Amino acid sequence: MFSDPLVIFAAIACLLVLAILLFGIGTFAKGGEFNKRNANKIMRWRLGVQFVAVVVIAGFAWLRSKG
Repeated sequence: MFSDPLVIFAAIACLLVLAILLFGIGTFAKGGEFNKRNANKIMRWRLGVQFVAVVVIAGFAWLRSKG
């Protein structure tokens, strides 16, 4: 299962979502000018990457259900 490229891509996408989320939470907690300028941009990046991760996971599940 771990040799399937879709599983590896999905895992990387999930880890990237986690990294962006933690970075966004960290900047929010710290506050300051950087947070004011970039908070929405960081969360938009997270949503985009999260969308890709969900599509890949759903695609993997659909392909596996076909046999």
